[in-house]
Amino acid sequence: MKAVSYEGPKTWSVTDVPTPEAAPGQVRIKVDQVGVCGTDLHIHEGEFGAVFPLIPGHEVVGVVDQLGDDVTRFRLGEQVTVNPNVYCGQCPYCLAGRLGQCESMLGFGSNFPGFFAEYAVADHTLVFSAEGLDKDTAVFCEPTSCAMHGLESLQMRPGGSALVLGAGPTGLLLAQLIASGGASSVTVAGPSQFKLDTARGLGVDRTVRIARDDPDANIATLLAASPHGDGYDAVVEATGSPVVGDICVPLTRRGGTVLIYGVTRADDLVRFHPFDVFRREITIRGSFAEMTSFGAAIDALRGGRVRTDGIVTHRFSLDDYGQALETLRSDPTAHKVVIVP
Repeated sequence: MKAVSYEGPKTWSVTDVPTPEAAPGQVRIKVDQVGVCGTDLHIHEGEFGAVFPLIPGHEVVGVVDQLGDDVTRFRLGEQVTVNPNVYCGQCPYCLAGRLGQCESMLGFGSNFPGFFAEYAVADHTLVFSAEGLDKDTAVFCEPTSCAMHGLESLQMRPGGSALVLGAGPTGLLLAQLIASGGASSVTVAGPSQFKLDTARGLGVDRTVRIARDDPDANIATLLAASPHGDGYDAVVEATGSPVVGDICVPLTRRGGTVLIYGVTRADDLVRFHPFDVFRREITIRGSFAEMTSFGAAIDALRGGRVRTDGIVTHRFSLDDYGQALETLRSDPTAHKVVIVP
């Protein structure tokens, strides 16, 4: 089969590799679409705990092509997706039920073979039915599960106001979940007008266009746009930019919460005044890998609580993988990029 194969950071090729066989307890999937996300750009650079050699890709939808022995949950031809995060079940964190903090976590497409390929195999316990969902919706199952975990991590009080900084795909998914989770208003801010237009089309209450590198002006603009004029009960950093991270605490209301959701580089720094956090009792939370949110995410997509209309803007074949990465990195017209093997 054909697959994207990395030998090391920035060193990859589209090559022929053996087609995997479904071992007992496994499902083989014929890949239909795989989303390309910002994490894939970090993995390309050798960041985000990438382990090489590697087949990347972690946002998959496909159909069951082969069933291993003892697998009875699925049928051949059924549309499915895969939870790419695997916990060990043996470390102190797993044994305490804190699966997301697993010391030996495996991730399809980061330190374990992923889905930028024609076929892939996964243990049946990681596979979920996406039957009946349009492929352009089903390809968002994994990012929606991350957004669902973000909602869980936020622990926002019903009736509060929320600001999502970043109008990328996961930012828009999280904004919708926050709205359906009981927020009184949700604002999405970003520099790209067409992404903000997509956000409004998906039902976001308010959008605000901000500059990329003018934090003082952005703080003033966003405070003025807040429902009470003094900020937001929840502020979500969904860009991975430290410059954006710097403005989160000043935009948070007294007793509010900042959620760090975007993927930064390991050596990036975000600045805030500790006295401000102390005095106004600001909570700062993180949201990393989901482990148990996949089923809820699929239900949200099925029920229309999360919509994906208009987010997919570009499609590429495996042979055009390099162009897909470059489009995601630098094309201002790109929102969601997918690979179609």
